[in-house]
Parts: sequence; C-alpha cells; structure tokens
Amino acid sequence: MKAALVELISKISSGCLGDADIERIADEAAQAYADPAAFLAANPDINYDDTFPIPLGEWVVVGSLPDTVLFQADTYVQLFEQIVASFGPGVAFNLKPTQLAKTEALTALNRIQIQMSSLNKENGGYVLMNFSQLLDDELQMVLVYGNDVPRVLELGAQVGIAVAPALEALKIAVHV
Repeated sequence: MKAALVELISKISSGCLGDADIERIADEAAQAYADPAAFLAANPDINYDDTFPIPLGEWVVVGSLPDTVLFQADTYVQLFEQIVASFGPGVAFNLKPTQLAKTEALTALNRIQIQMSSLNKENGGYVLMNFSQLLDDELQMVLVYGNDVPRVLELGAQVGIAVAPALEALKIAVHV
C-alpha cells in the first residue's frame, strides 16, 4: 500500500513535492488505512470522524497535499487562477481567468485543458484529473503529466482513491 501511495503522490504532484514530503504523506496515509483507530489515537489533533465520505487514509492524502498540487474551487475561474498561481510568474498562459467567467462548465474546462495540454509537451502536457470525492468544494483536481495518466488511473484503483480525467468525466456527466 505504501509503495503505491508514494508512486501516486509522486505522479500527482508533478515535481511540486519533495521526496521527503511524499514519503511522509504516504507513510501517514498507509498507517491511517491500516489501523484508523490507532492512527487517530496517535494523532488527536486530526479532525476526522465516521461521517466523512472517504476513508481516513484517503483523507490524510487529500488533507496533506499543498494547494500547488490539489486545486479546490467552486468555479472554473477560481480553479484556473489557482493553477496559474501554482506555476508562478515565469510561465505564460494564453488563457486568462476572465475568459472563463461567462462560459458553461464544459466549455471552461475544455479551454483550461487545451491550455494545460500545451505545457510540458515532453511529458505529454498536463491533464486535469478529478481527485478523490468532493468534500467542501465543487471542483477538486490535480494536474498529471499526460504520459502518467494510465498509471495514475491504475494506482488510484489500487489504493481506492477515485481519480478520473476531468474533461472526460464532465462530458459523460453532461450527456447523461
């Protein structure tokens, strides 16, 4: 379990987390998956109970990811602003958040995905992926190198964390 968590966190962090942080998050999550009661007893500051819609181990992963890795927002404008901020001022984006303000969800997400696909082409661009179950926000996504998507899907299934390419998932949801 821990090895799969290390690999999953490495792939979804796209270089934004150091090895020590990845190892720590995976170790804590593996402990939480293995023995939730013991983990909660050893970490009384953790705010988790049985009403949460995800297992404790998954909650540890989601709660430990910085906002440069896990993007949580209620609108696509907010989501894209967070993505742009995570790259810093050295990366130029053709798309501006204001261009998403009056568009439907599918159009907005498609525009963001086109922009992200154009970056880091040697790794297959970036793919926005829904990550875990929504907790407090309408949108909860990570960026994954396009070349890593198949492996991220495998690892998500292996550890029991829901992960799916966001654009494809929204297309399915809209056409149901």
